[in-house]
Amino acid sequence: MTIKLIGISKSTATLSVIVCLNELGLPYQLEAPANFAVDTKTEDYLANKHPFGKVPVLIDGDFKINESRAICRYLASKYQGKHTNTILIPKDVHQAGLVEQFTSYESFYYDPPVSKIVYQEVIYKFHGKESDPEIVKQACEDLSKVLDVYEKLLEGKEYLNGEYSLADLLHYPFTYYAYSYANRSDLWDKRPNVKKWWERLRNRDAWKKSLEDIKS
Repeated sequence: MTIKLIGISKSTATLSVIVCLNELGLPYQLEAPANFAVDTKTEDYLANKHPFGKVPVLIDGDFKINESRAICRYLASKYQGKHTNTILIPKDVHQAGLVEQFTSYESFYYDPPVSKIVYQEVIYKFHGKESDPEIVKQACEDLSKVLDVYEKLLEGKEYLNGEYSLADLLHYPFTYYAYSYANRSDLWDKRPNVKKWWERLRNRDAWKKSLEDIKS
């Protein structure tokens, strides 16, 4: 049975799951709400898909799960190594713990400033709204400090945990939009280790396929 993913393809949270599905070699059917503001707030949706009226939601047979990070962890736990050689969460308990450590860095330190940049300079502009230059300035300063730390974390390594993992994967969506559409590529490019890391990520086949998926 094909996995069903309810979401909006170009949303950052949905895109994380799409990349995860492609890394694991899993076919999926994307179902986009016809009217997001309405369809995700119905009594049925709130009761049976997401209690806060959000996307994505993944349906795998009789099992249903929401929230992108939780979905990716579930998919890795169930399917990694079955269709591709990609291992997103190592079996070794110590290595798995380190992957969780790096995903926490992404969630609590990297995501807050980079998401502000994307919302202000990409999403707001798409909807015809004015960005706040002070918010953007502060977000860039905050992200610069985070990337300085990443530059050290990536010293002598291709990926955050040495080998590609879920920790790297979760960085894709907001980095992509900030780098490619907010014209902030210099934040990554002027740091050699960070630049090489992002180049490796965006050249992975699963990422390229994911971009094709959301374009279609």
